[in-house]
Amino acid sequence: MATTETVQEVRAEAKWVRVSARKARLVLEHIRGRTVPEARTVLAFSDRAVARDIERVLRAAVANAENNHGLAGDELVVSAAYADEGPTLKRWRARARGRVGRIHKRTCHITLKLTPTTTNGAAPAKRKKRETPKADGAKPRTRAPRQPRAANEAVPKQSATMRQPTTPRRSTKRGG
Repeated sequence: MATTETVQEVRAEAKWVRVSARKARLVLEHIRGRTVPEARTVLAFSDRAVARDIERVLRAAVANAENNHGLAGDELVVSAAYADEGPTLKRWRARARGRVGRIHKRTCHITLKLTPTTTNGAAPAKRKKRETPKADGAKPRTRAPRQPRAANEAVPKQSATMRQPTTPRRSTKRGG
């Protein structure tokens, strides 16, 4: 029988964070697959406001690893980082002529999973996007580089068929 290696995984999540999941995912992509010190550095220098919330979740996950599982915080890797959509708060704002403009205040649930680094001390490799091989083995097509036009070269005149069509004139008749 094959022996299965159990990898200890520590997780932390923040629920009902008042930011859309789409905005949180932009920051989470930057820390996925990085070690904890690298992820902290990336979050510290991020301009996005959600980076502070993600940094709090990262701190909670490291604290869980140290207190509950006896792992060293700096030797952990962010193995998974994702943001799921939470409930949307629906509000309204008065608009012109008695109408209502809807406002959706979105929330999300941020989850981080940490695992210890591999035995050689390196972070697990990120998955690469697979290239789709051509069936006939042909190289992908590339465009030839555009040659700059010489200063003394004349620009070819457009023929009458190449000119842009003019807009039709409006009728002078009333009601038309």
